[in-house]
Amino acid sequence: MQDSTFWWRGGVIYQIYPRSFMDSNGDGIGDLPGITEKLDYVASLNVDGIWLSPFFTSPMLDFGYDISDYRDVDPMFGTLEDFKVLLERAHGLGLKVMIDQVISHTSDQHPWFQESRQDRTNDKADWFVWADPKPDGTPPNNWLSIFGGSAWTFDSRRRQYYLHNFLESQPDVNFHHPAARQAQLDNLRFWLELGVDGFRLDTVNFYFHDLELRDNPPVPAGETKTLGAPDSNPYTWQRHIYDLSRPENLNFLKDLRALMDEFPGTTTVGEIGDDNPLERMAEYTAGGDKLHMAYGFDLLNAPHSAGYIREVIERFQRLAGDAWPCWALSNHDVVRSATRWGADEDPVAYPKVALAMVMSLRGSVCLYQGEELGLPEADVPFERIQDPYGKVLWPEFKGRDGCRTPMPWRHAPQGDFSAVEPWLPVEPRHLPLAVENQQDDPRSVLNATRTMLAFRRVHPALIDGDLTLVDVGEDLLGFIRQTGNGQDGEHLLCLFNLTGDTLSTSLPQSGTPLQGHGFAAALDGDILTLPAYQAAFISLD
Repeated sequence: MQDSTFWWRGGVIYQIYPRSFMDSNGDGIGDLPGITEKLDYVASLNVDGIWLSPFFTSPMLDFGYDISDYRDVDPMFGTLEDFKVLLERAHGLGLKVMIDQVISHTSDQHPWFQESRQDRTNDKADWFVWADPKPDGTPPNNWLSIFGGSAWTFDSRRRQYYLHNFLESQPDVNFHHPAARQAQLDNLRFWLELGVDGFRLDTVNFYFHDLELRDNPPVPAGETKTLGAPDSNPYTWQRHIYDLSRPENLNFLKDLRALMDEFPGTTTVGEIGDDNPLERMAEYTAGGDKLHMAYGFDLLNAPHSAGYIREVIERFQRLAGDAWPCWALSNHDVVRSATRWGADEDPVAYPKVALAMVMSLRGSVCLYQGEELGLPEADVPFERIQDPYGKVLWPEFKGRDGCRTPMPWRHAPQGDFSAVEPWLPVEPRHLPLAVENQQDDPRSVLNATRTMLAFRRVHPALIDGDLTLVDVGEDLLGFIRQTGNGQDGEHLLCLFNLTGDTLSTSLPQSGTPLQGHGFAAALDGDILTLPAYQAAFISLD
């Protein structure tokens, strides 16, 4: 049995986007009581915990990622008491609870920033990143906002610019300032003392900036652009050397880990958007004194061939040392994997094998709400787009609303998510894939997910074993997961056919095919044949 202190190591965490999970009060927006109502369903998936996207007090210009009070619940989602009820219910079901923490920036409505912008001498004057204009009045340097335009906005009161890596209503906290840094650690402590089991840390490599405010260089012609933004965004045209991933961040992550260590059994997973995400992931999680886990955008991007996935694994293992990754195929920021990877594949069979693959990698896993149903990306018409990111870069980039539409619970009006028209439209293609429709279908993506996660739970090698890639041809993905030695351990060969063709390979050594995972393959001597979209798990002799 996995030590409960290290539940996260190889754990599967179900991400809930609160606005779109379940509306309990009929206002068209999901809320905390709605989540509590559906926790039995979440537990039935055989996951280990949940991650809640932000539900804190916010003007909602970036849908909760612009926080004006770190220690309270926005009335849209309920109350702090509602959160305590959710926490108690989740723990009663054996689910850990992780919550988003967005500490790199605040809302411009946060009292800290309201005070900071008044003048250059107040107590919070240096809690944000302020800089004088150039002599011609233009911004201090060439840094860009991910959401479009300059990363600097002028404030007439101070006659200075302030930095914002996202919306101009999301000013960056100055982590070079000890008091500001400590105040954010104190905000994290508040939730730890309330009983949460960990944090997903938004933009964890954005905390510090270059004090000299040097210009970022351009990406040299032909070199890879950052994976953290669409190619149509000018942000990707710079090498982000000076505005993020600064070396000072490592010491802060050590201070953060010291805080977490005061609360045994808690964990952190950091989001890394960087020019070199796997390198940063390894750096931030190695050594046992910084983050517990981190994830980048390598599997949240468009490439998805067996060769590409193999290359990602190889690169991470080359860099990793003792680092621990967290893998995901979908989340609230990217096109759903059933569309991004599976648009030209079988809509039922492909999501099953893709999820089985990511659940078999060495590392922890984040499963995004609706991914277990095989939901495709929703088509949100321009007039219904809510995401400010999508409005700026339309039509080349349609924003993130397509992965944030309401969860379909029944094939009914509004998917039984709400009694009224919800904040984003329910995708008609989602209704036949609703939970109730898939619940009793043994061939559904939902039940395939449950089966695979139950299988994973009883095979220690899949949770915490080492991973060694094996050569099974260009079109198949294969690796060995191994824990312990000899008879004391488990030695599993995992093979995945992510294509619509039947493929065969010779086994590197003899073994016994395992059952109970829901996939089919045929073994004839040492030749394994995998039909389209199938997987095999073989206990090696």
